[in-house]
Amino acid sequence: MGLLASNTGEDKFAINKQRALRRRELARSKKGVRSRLGAPKKRRTTFDPERQHLFADTRINAAYAVPLLALIVAAISVFWINPVFVGYWFALTIGTHASMVFTSRSFEKAPADQKIRIYWYNRFVLGDFIYGCSWALFFMLPKTSEAGDGFVIFHFATVLIVVAMNTMQSATLPKCLLASTLPMTLVVTVSFLQKVDPIHYTLAAMAIGAQGFYLILGNQLLKNANTMLEYRADKDHLIVELESANAMSDEARRRAEAANVAKSRFLATMSHELRTPLNAILGFSEIMKDEVLGPMHNETYRSYSEDIHGSGQHLLNLINEILDLSRIEAGRHELHEEPLYLNDVVQECSAMIRVRAKAKSISLHHAIDPNLGRVWADERAVRQVVLNLMSNAMKFTPVNGDVYIKVGPTSDGGQYVTIEDTGPGIPEDEIPTVLEAFGQGSHAIKSAEPGTGLGLSIVQALIGMHEGKFSLKSSLGEGTAVTVSLPPSRNMNYAENVRSAVSSEKTNFSKDAKSA
Repeated sequence: MGLLASNTGEDKFAINKQRALRRRELARSKKGVRSRLGAPKKRRTTFDPERQHLFADTRINAAYAVPLLALIVAAISVFWINPVFVGYWFALTIGTHASMVFTSRSFEKAPADQKIRIYWYNRFVLGDFIYGCSWALFFMLPKTSEAGDGFVIFHFATVLIVVAMNTMQSATLPKCLLASTLPMTLVVTVSFLQKVDPIHYTLAAMAIGAQGFYLILGNQLLKNANTMLEYRADKDHLIVELESANAMSDEARRRAEAANVAKSRFLATMSHELRTPLNAILGFSEIMKDEVLGPMHNETYRSYSEDIHGSGQHLLNLINEILDLSRIEAGRHELHEEPLYLNDVVQECSAMIRVRAKAKSISLHHAIDPNLGRVWADERAVRQVVLNLMSNAMKFTPVNGDVYIKVGPTSDGGQYVTIEDTGPGIPEDEIPTVLEAFGQGSHAIKSAEPGTGLGLSIVQALIGMHEGKFSLKSSLGEGTAVTVSLPPSRNMNYAENVRSAVSSEKTNFSKDAKSA
């Protein structure tokens, strides 16, 4: 047994240690995200690895598109340029592009701690510069003597397409964008400016303008990428918060379940350990009080035995109420429903409470509708509800007071029981406290009325299990009125009337259909 307890303790320690480590990791993640989101824009450098990842991913996805574009340009350019020169240029361009794709794949496969190093960024910038120079070399290839205005237009269209393509690929890294586009723009602009025709000057100006436009476009794409990364970081932050809240919720639920199990064990033990000696106390004190074995000549002893018997009964009632409420809250209280008359239950409870009313000279006033039908309910639960309400009314009604008991139908077809007393009433601000478990009003505390504060909680729970309603109305100095009602579905006559009405409507509908 000791070994089992030791193993259980070690398991719990290991689980708690794992949860503590997980919470520390989540706390570090939250701290990093918050510091990143709260930093000024000029100091937000933590997105560099993410932007490098976007750059590498774009390059890898365009692994086959760039060679296709280079092949098309090479095939068209053979009309104006020596095919040998075009072949050399094509091989050089494909080689530089392949090296960039290889570098991007190496970056993606590198461990996370190596991706943040600066040499990857420098490799990207250098690779893009060489790649841009390879395209710039194309515009420096010597043309044949037959080349005319068509070659100039082809050059200009090619530079626009290639600069646009490089802008889309390198927008997330501004230095790479400049390194891959400026060499081409400068070479084309210089080549155009060497001509004396106005059209060449115009194309040179348009090339410079296009370069500026693409730089602005790249800057906008960079802003969009940063915004996307910020939203992603915000989402990750929320996920971390939810994970932390979920971990705390799991821990709280585990503790609540453990506390509930401990409470159930305690109540089960208490019910056995306390009821056994209480039965002996009640039995022996009742024998002494009633002088079953012979007269007790000392009146003080007889008074003591009566006090012992009364205290034992009070303690037994307290235990029973706690156990009843615990079973109801745990969902283990089962209703044994059957047809019954609410009038009969109320009259039986009135007969049981009449002795206490007589002892305090309290008058019971009944207003019961004799035409009420049967209801479908648990007789023991309904009796407990009515007895609890009557006991509260007797407890707080002063000597020579009045208690009014009303039973009748509700406006929607159900049935209700109202018990009203002429006691001191409950202040409005204390009503929520009185309705809670173990809650007592100031008057009950001052007058030291015997009770646990569980009666109304049990009443509400039992009525709730019957889908009924509970209401309490009280004014200070004017008494208290408590009403419990059962829904129309519990009224057997009402249900039968509804079924008969539905069947008659179906019959009339079928007759109308046949006649039609």
